[in-house]
Amino acid sequence: QVQLVESGGGLVQAGGSLRLSCAASGRTSGYAMAWFRQAPGKERECVGTISWSGSITYYADSVKGRFTISRDGAKNTMYLQMNSLKPEDTAVYFCAADRTRGWHDAPLRSIDYDYWGQGTQVTVSS
Repeated sequence: QVQLVESGGGLVQAGGSLRLSCAASGRTSGYAMAWFRQAPGKERECVGTISWSGSITYYADSVKGRFTISRDGAKNTMYLQMNSLKPEDTAVYFCAADRTRGWHDAPLRSIDYDYWGQGTQVTVSS
């Protein structure tokens, strides 16, 4: 069983930066991981994904060039560096882990992920 705990959210002004962390407990070897977000009244959307090796990453068009996803296997932790934040980035951010596809892929669909964190709030003021 894998447990995921996000941290690093908070309130930041537009143009600022935050780094989110997702600490995993349990075995995650071979797992793909991802960040999703959900704003009030909107569907959950994929922000970015990363394969087990880190060689495959995907980003939503809305965050390309501003957000960077990475992972540290030794610490069993994934990160999301968010720069040039905009008010429309305001949402609850969730990390997720996929136990099946991480050796060769980093899927984009929430349905592909088996484990989820509780989420961390990110609020960007204008």
